[in-house]
Amino acid sequence: MLIIGELINTSRKAINEAVENRDAEYIKKIAQEQVEAGANYVDVNCGTMVFDEVETMEWLVNTVQEVVEVPLCIDSPNPKAIEAGLALAKYGQPLINSITGESERYNEILPLVLKYKTKVVALCMDDSGMPETAEDRMQVARNLHQKLTAAGVAEDDIYFDPLVKPVSTSDKAGLEVLDTVRLITQEFPNVHKVCGLSNVSFGLPNRKILNQLFMVQTMSMGMDSYILNPLDATMMGYVQASATLLGKDPYCMNYLNAHRKGLYDNK
Repeated sequence: MLIIGELINTSRKAINEAVENRDAEYIKKIAQEQVEAGANYVDVNCGTMVFDEVETMEWLVNTVQEVVEVPLCIDSPNPKAIEAGLALAKYGQPLINSITGESERYNEILPLVLKYKTKVVALCMDDSGMPETAEDRMQVARNLHQKLTAAGVAEDDIYFDPLVKPVSTSDKAGLEVLDTVRLITQEFPNVHKVCGLSNVSFGLPNRKILNQLFMVQTMSMGMDSYILNPLDATMMGYVQASATLLGKDPYCMNYLNAHRKGLYDNK
């Protein structure tokens, strides 16, 4: 189970202020806490810094790598900012978030995937717009799979994102994602699946409960990676418990380790 720590994102008020003030110690603290809590990758996103995103990305990547030696997820709508981050990434195989089936985005990001030999999040969206159904998403996934593998990208480096939408705007939004994950798992067993959970609960109360339950449901369908807040001990505990129940934890060793860390106290 791959966990990508989502907290270093300038859309978050505290991170935005730290970045604007070049408060390196705060950024280092957040990076270190996420890795200590179990993050395998640290997401770095400064997409709100429209006018100096490239320079900010370089500062963030260098700052984070002063304290943690895990791979980075370089996350931006700007290909120049992505390349700036990749050029400085030095621990493990970086992950780009994201490529899509949209012609312009695909043609901008694929050369970076190949040049830096990265993993890549492949978002199930193309020039026809935001998909509604599982089959709409699968059409995009099939096209991206064919193109990426033909270009030389290994299946093990592809992380399909089924595009989570709020159930507050469509009561079938969660179900369509679950169906998509199931179909991708069946049709392309050697690729990975990833998502950010929080979109599913947007606009509703008690969001953590919905996010946690959706994590369990998606994992049951084959999801094997998440972009989430690893400092949420309850969520991390549920991730491990779900993996254990799905037979992904030989001898329950990871579950027992989570128990020893207190992740199930007072649950």
